[in-house]
Amino acid sequence: MKKQILIILAIFTASFSFALDQDPAFKGGEWFKFKMSYSGWMKAGNATLQVKETTLNGKPVFHVVGKGWTTGMIKWFFKVEDRYESYFDKNTILPYKFIRKIDEGGHKKNIEIEFDQAKRKALIYNKKHDTKKTLDTKPNVQDMVSTFYYLRNKLDTKTLKEGDEVKLDMFFDEESYGFKLKYLGKENLDTDFGTVETLMFRPYVMAGRVFKEEESLTLWVSNDKNKIPLRVKADLAVGSLRADLVAYAGLKHSFKIIVD
Repeated sequence: MKKQILIILAIFTASFSFALDQDPAFKGGEWFKFKMSYSGWMKAGNATLQVKETTLNGKPVFHVVGKGWTTGMIKWFFKVEDRYESYFDKNTILPYKFIRKIDEGGHKKNIEIEFDQAKRKALIYNKKHDTKKTLDTKPNVQDMVSTFYYLRNKLDTKTLKEGDEVKLDMFFDEESYGFKLKYLGKENLDTDFGTVETLMFRPYVMAGRVFKEEESLTLWVSNDKNKIPLRVKADLAVGSLRADLVAYAGLKHSFKIIVD
């Protein structure tokens, strides 16, 4: 169960949700907090996502920080503290820098990746081992965090039909991955804030020790200009894991709630 919780924490901390038109879905100051539960009753952890505005090498960028940590009974026997950061262009939403610093039960990683989008290169600095290497990337590659914000702004959900699939390239640690998700349609979702009309997506994952099958993960995002990530549910090889939005601040647009 430890490995299962870690993977979902990473997914929820670092990547979520999707889409909009030319009007940006977010702004500096946006902040989300999520609570996670295992098999519907055991508290597993918390996660946050925060957007800041800054400059990197003279370029205006969004700086997003994602954190995830275990709580409750899980923390008693397996402590997790994960931190993900992404610096991406304010217009193209393409990443320039990605940071992954994790401590999962004593298993630690501290990796920084600098992207040269023009040359399609990634400079990987493993701080734990003090090693550097440069690898080729795909055109317009995304990192785990920037993927979420890129899709919120660049994918037009108004034209999506049930069953449509979205694909892009993501770079993680030292490898490029083909990221794919399926649009499932709309659903009214009961949340801590009231009933919200949502868009449902299903990212494809690798079936095996953690997930029952490649379609084991489901995401719900608000069907408004914010595209707020409201819930993620994962059917695991043993049990299930669910994450729900419990607090937010700094939204760019009004949050559309059907029933309070």
